Amino acid sequence: MSDSSNMSLGKREVLTPSALNRLVRDLLEDALPLIWIEGELSNVSRPGSGHLYFTLKDSAAQVRCAMFKPRSTWLRFKPADGMHVLARGRVSLYEGRGEFQLLVEHLEEAGEGALRREFERLKAQLAAEGLFAAERKRALPRFARRIGAITSPSGAAIRDVLSVIARRFPLAVVEILPVPVQGREAPPAIVAAIKAASLARRHDVLLLTRGGGSLEDLWAFNDETVARAIHASAIPIVSAIGHEIDFTIADFVADLRAPTPSAAAELLVPDAADIERLLARQRGRLVQRVSRKLETVAQKLDHIAGRLQAQRPQARLARADERASALERRLLAIMRSATEIRALRAARLRARLAVQDPQVLLARRRERTRLLGDRLRAAVSRSAERKALRLGELARTLNAVSPLATLDRGYAILFDRVSARVVRSVAELDEDSALRARLADGEIDLRVDRD
Repeated sequence: MSDSSNMSLGKREVLTPSALNRLVRDLLEDALPLIWIEGELSNVSRPGSGHLYFTLKDSAAQVRCAMFKPRSTWLRFKPADGMHVLARGRVSLYEGRGEFQLLVEHLEEAGEGALRREFERLKAQLAAEGLFAAERKRALPRFARRIGAITSPSGAAIRDVLSVIARRFPLAVVEILPVPVQGREAPPAIVAAIKAASLARRHDVLLLTRGGGSLEDLWAFNDETVARAIHASAIPIVSAIGHEIDFTIADFVADLRAPTPSAAAELLVPDAADIERLLARQRGRLVQRVSRKLETVAQKLDHIAGRLQAQRPQARLARADERASALERRLLAIMRSATEIRALRAARLRARLAVQDPQVLLARRRERTRLLGDRLRAAVSRSAERKALRLGELARTLNAVSPLATLDRGYAILFDRVSARVVRSVAELDEDSALRARLADGEIDLRVDRD
């Protein structure tokens, strides 16, 4: 019996408290997915670490909860004892104390809980139908000249939009299509405005916008009829609803979602300053192209003029004139007698001789020769003066760099008398080497004398 007892003890799996707690934690976390739980807050505390600890309870039970940083810092409200909240989290176990707890990932006031669940349900439904598909979204016009703003005419959102558009692109016209943006009457009014704008086709783009608020305040833009109206719109729609962290069903269906109304205005219209800079660059390119085109045309004209000059139209005109004269003479010969023709020809010859008087022509040529001679003498004189000045400058430059000028200061140049090479080093000389020294006023022969 003792042996059997020892064998039974040998087969036991003995756990430590920490191992047991770790096993239970793993079982809980694997068995239960993310859950939603609603209840009342109590024992709320936030130590210096930034984590949030509290108890979630109802009338019959309670559960310990922990919400770790940074999720705890993203809350849009300040948790306090007695508040009714909706939490989403994972069931777990705190191993250190063996306490069952809920690790909260999202926390919101319970008043929004039902709305949030409806939001997620409708979002999943419309996504499955393809209303959010990226391929169906249309590009915005590059230059929107007429913008329809579906919004409250007295809200801060439209004031921001008008201010940004007036500053960036004053040419754009913004037409306000007034609708309520909150309450039960808002969804049908928004749907009617979208349908009317689609039928009118007056606008290049529609802007659906309002300022920030709670989930309940923004609920009109989570309405299914509004989503389907946006999807069916014949005009691209930009949504800018609430703040940057706010998302609505309308944002997912719209062709483009802007984080704020001001950002939407910047997306809708270009910056006039950027356009002005672009036009300046295009204008410069156009001027360059026109200049190059004019240069090309000018070259072609010069080429055509050269070809025309080569063909000598004056000679062709002279031949045509001569032929016309011949035809005229033949006509006169038929109409008049030979005597009259000879008289006429004599008269014409006298007239031509008077015009072509050799004395007159000689005087003209003499005057032209005189003018050309004066111009030639003046040109020769100017050329000689310029060349004289240039020669003087070259002489001064040559004299400045001439080794002869150096000789004037007392230096000499040594040459080997045999090879006529310049001596540049003592190492090139031997005893009795025959040298010639050039001085400023002549040359003398030398011989090397070494001890």
